[in-house]
Amino acid sequence: MLTIVRLDIDEAHALIAGARAKATEIGVPMCIAVTDESGNLIAFERMNGGKITSIGLAIDKAFAAAGVKKSTHALGEVSQPGMPAHGLQATLGGRMVVVGGGLPVHCNGEVVGAIGVSSGSPAQDQEVAQAGIDAVPTFSA
Repeated sequence: MLTIVRLDIDEAHALIAGARAKATEIGVPMCIAVTDESGNLIAFERMNGGKITSIGLAIDKAFAAAGVKKSTHALGEVSQPGMPAHGLQATLGGRMVVVGGGLPVHCNGEVVGAIGVSSGSPAQDQEVAQAGIDAVPTFSA
């Protein structure tokens, strides 16, 4: 029997609140998704003004980060031509997003979920995702 540790809905909402606060601070309305450790959506918010094209991207960034237990920024680095994961973004129906904005959420050394953010530049998305994690003291990226 396995014991699975995962985010609950209140923790997902806390991650979204932290990300929303940073997005508001930098003036970029975002789409923010939180998944469990398996990449299944727990909670989602599209801020007023968040791009409609970013809805699926935010969800898929969280899915990818949870699935491989790495940031989507790191996936971008290893998926370039000549690198070991070249072509990764074409797998799983295109759900393996390889641009910044997706981060796994760790608690006590275990991946318990992920956050995905989209609507800004990859650097802005990553900054907002990190702010979501930083808002919950027991979590780390």
